[in-house]
Amino acid sequence: MSSSIESRISHLHDAFSDTNVKAIFTVLGGFNSNQLLDFIDWNIIRYNPKIFCGYSDITALNNAIFAKTGLVTYSGPHYSSFGQKLSFDNTLEYFKKCLMSSEEFEITPSREWSDDLWFIDQNKREQVKNDGFWAIQQGEAKGTILGANLCTFNLLQGTPYMPDIRNSILFLEDDGESKHHHFDRNLQSVIHLPGFNEVRGLVIGRFQKESKMTRDSLEQIIVSKKQLSNMPVIGNVDFGHTDPKITFPIGGEASLSISKPEVKLTIITH
Repeated sequence: MSSSIESRISHLHDAFSDTNVKAIFTVLGGFNSNQLLDFIDWNIIRYNPKIFCGYSDITALNNAIFAKTGLVTYSGPHYSSFGQKLSFDNTLEYFKKCLMSSEEFEITPSREWSDDLWFIDQNKREQVKNDGFWAIQQGEAKGTILGANLCTFNLLQGTPYMPDIRNSILFLEDDGESKHHHFDRNLQSVIHLPGFNEVRGLVIGRFQKESKMTRDSLEQIIVSKKQLSNMPVIGNVDFGHTDPKITFPIGGEASLSISKPEVKLTIITH
């Protein structure tokens, strides 16, 4: 709700059209990026490919751009995220691996994470020891990366902006307002999508403390859904509404191998 639809569309078109602009970063997320979808000139984006990066509500734009143009975009830090004075090293490391190199890279858990309002007091950060990936279900998968913020991804269902989820690995996360039952039903909604039987795996981002989601709770949700029984699933990965956060390509390719307790998650093309 930062400005009118017309203003935001104008800025988006200008940024993609300007040949001096090499990358576009969202400042923040919000609630209604999907307002823009009917007004975007998709040819401007298609014929002026460049880096587009953000997370949370930006999930609507990330996946719609891929669906309408085939352009790979990035779920990663906002422009505002770079204002962090402390504990930004891990976020920056994966940002560079994804956007400043063409080599495939493996994702490994951070040693610590935070769910603090870092912008309130830049010299005081509340770090939590990370217990690593949650290997929930074993298996191997390779596929196109789609998703990110789950409740925003679901806004695209039934629209021309929803990408084909067949042969994908879904990266899904939600914010602190998403409690156990919210995540359960939102995930169920994705499961009902045409082609879900050809989804290859699930990678679930870290939950905020406010959500009260535990490993046991998440495992109960996953195990309760028969449609997930034959695919590898991991949780507690460094993306979403906590820090640090990895950068990964929406429309790129990943591989996932889980043989408890061993987990290997690799971004192949980006």
